[in-house]
Amino acid sequence: MYGTTCPIPPRSNYTYILQVKDQIGSFYYFPSLAFHKAAGGFGAIRILSRPGIPVPFADPAGDYTVLIGDWYKSNHTDLKSRLDRGKKLPSPDGILINGRSSGATINVEQGKTYRLRISNVGLQNSLNFRIQNHRMKLVEVEGTHTLQTMFSSLDIHVGQSYSVLITADQSPRDYYVVVSSRFTDKIITTTGVLRYSGSSASASGPIPGGPTIQVDWSLNQARAIRTNLTASGPRPNPQGSYHYGLIPLIRTIVFGSSAGQINGKQRYGVNSVSFVPSDTPLKLADFFKISGVYKINSISDKPTGGGLYLDTSVLQVDYRTFIEIIFENKEDIVQSYHLNGYSFWVVGMDGGQWKTGSRNGYNLRDAVSRSTVQVYPKSWTAIYIALDNVGMWNLRSEFWARQYLGQQLYLRVFTSSTSLRDEYPIPKNSRLCGRARGRHTRPL
Repeated sequence: MYGTTCPIPPRSNYTYILQVKDQIGSFYYFPSLAFHKAAGGFGAIRILSRPGIPVPFADPAGDYTVLIGDWYKSNHTDLKSRLDRGKKLPSPDGILINGRSSGATINVEQGKTYRLRISNVGLQNSLNFRIQNHRMKLVEVEGTHTLQTMFSSLDIHVGQSYSVLITADQSPRDYYVVVSSRFTDKIITTTGVLRYSGSSASASGPIPGGPTIQVDWSLNQARAIRTNLTASGPRPNPQGSYHYGLIPLIRTIVFGSSAGQINGKQRYGVNSVSFVPSDTPLKLADFFKISGVYKINSISDKPTGGGLYLDTSVLQVDYRTFIEIIFENKEDIVQSYHLNGYSFWVVGMDGGQWKTGSRNGYNLRDAVSRSTVQVYPKSWTAIYIALDNVGMWNLRSEFWARQYLGQQLYLRVFTSSTSLRDEYPIPKNSRLCGRARGRHTRPL
């Protein structure tokens, strides 16, 4: 259960059997409790299309995972201690590609096409990815096949994943793979190598430059990322057969980020509430109806403008409704939000203050569906969500220091139904901790 600690006894290894329904795409995993993400432990998750369901591009000659992220020399426990003392996270010391500060290599053969699944697994920095003398064809974003747009470089914000195709159409030698920070005072850059089979020449020439602090460049690129309506997703029917733009909205929720001091220490929040974890996982408290763990609607569905305060923030929304969420960012940084358990349509983003008239500029036809979205400085981002998954779902900043210091909340997707069609019971081998310890789950 995210945001709380249920102790797990040590074992030599684990085996996970996963059955994935209605999902494809490129994702990654990481340790999500405390500040463990800073220690590493990342890995790729590839969910392939079922046999017989067409994919909108030919099988590549190779399929590579590329994990990029900012890196700190300090141990994760030292970074956590710094945050616990009320300090902010410092600037990173470097950038890694697949765990290496230099020398990460992608091997290719001339004339062949390869798929790169690129994820930003870092703690706070947006990154730009590019390959010397090669263009990238974007084909998939977090489970959605996209229009196959060509890019010379790609902004990848914290927590996001992209799939691109590259064709080895240059002379056989080594070429720079470049990752650099975005929207930072000091631009940090690292390089890897795209190595052609038979190459005898090292990468040479100037390292390809990329965008640095330009917001409009990134915003225009984000708007160009759209769904391929004719491609199949996890099912054989086209992705465009679900007409999200024609569904009436039931509710509009506005989330604004908050930053400030509480008891002399740096904290962050959403709509003035800085999240504190409960002593019992929220889903267990909800399932067993344990009182006193959290309060429903302990966070407003609009910014209050009030001062920052501590609480275990839970907002209730109704199952099988269609809602709009606006992320407002009045700060001078790019922010990134992730919602567990869902994908959503990114229907709009722009600078300034969101107004109801902003809906006139929404993309209601082929907006990309994904689970992590950026919000530019002094800007807003709008998403649509079909609430088809009952449960207690974490919505959080992907800037891990801000998440750790309170910029997160839970959406309680609620139904009064007890039908197994809507939600399965907790497995009988679940670890019960906190105030749920000693209780009995229903058998499967």
